[in-house]
Amino acid sequence: MLSIFLGLLAALGWGAGDFTGGIASRKTGAYRTVLYGEVIGIFVLFFVIAIFSEPIPDLRSWMFAMLAGALGTLGLVLLYHAMTLGLMSIATPVSALLAAALPVVVGIFREGLPAWTTFIGFGFALFAVWMISQGEDGVTDILAHLADLKLPLIAGIGFGLYFVLMHEATNTGSTIWPMVASRSGGLILITVYMLVTRSSWKVEDASAWPIITLNGILDISGNVFFILAGQMGRLDVSAVLSSLFPGATVILAWIFLKERLSLNQWIGIAAALTAIVLMTI
Repeated sequence: MLSIFLGLLAALGWGAGDFTGGIASRKTGAYRTVLYGEVIGIFVLFFVIAIFSEPIPDLRSWMFAMLAGALGTLGLVLLYHAMTLGLMSIATPVSALLAAALPVVVGIFREGLPAWTTFIGFGFALFAVWMISQGEDGVTDILAHLADLKLPLIAGIGFGLYFVLMHEATNTGSTIWPMVASRSGGLILITVYMLVTRSSWKVEDASAWPIITLNGILDISGNVFFILAGQMGRLDVSAVLSSLFPGATVILAWIFLKERLSLNQWIGIAAALTAIVLMTI
């Protein structure tokens, strides 16, 4: 039960992080938001380590976490790029669905089949991710652009591998240091990307800094809750519940930005609640 609660907290942290990241991106650009959010996250982690003094994990855990961070950040960059091509309604549901499905497959192979209620809950959760991430015409858009799925699919694989590799990196009990390693891997990748593309490093709008800071903290909280959920329960359950983060994002946009939720999204939210109930039985 505690692992389910932590998985939902991870979804809330990541969803709120995406919400603040979207606002910050409007002010200063997506890649600068990701870059400085990563930097702020590392400082937060070092502050936590100074208080709780967690021992440094072995090299294997460190390398798994760095690779996870790099792949997760690569997925984020590809997702943002797909969105700039006008594929937002396609990219978000496809990448989120694959990110949730990949750990389910790995979890079944490594830990066996879960209880039948949990398995049915997976189906509702994956359906919820799909529906929440799109508008009224999302499915029509996806069927009309099947040839454009390459970037969203690769992004989803990156996110799914992040779930799997971070679970592997933290199964010895370490939590904060693997997050430092993960953030380091992501920071290296986004820095190289910005150097290659000669992107500007300057944040023109100073009002973006508080939002970027909040984004970095929320993203870190989502990652920490996901790690704790995986340590206390199954990988597939924690990953699927954590992947419900689009629900938190759209609800926050509905509350604070007064954005209208489509019928598909309300159906997705209902499916998510059904999935949570099934997983807790």
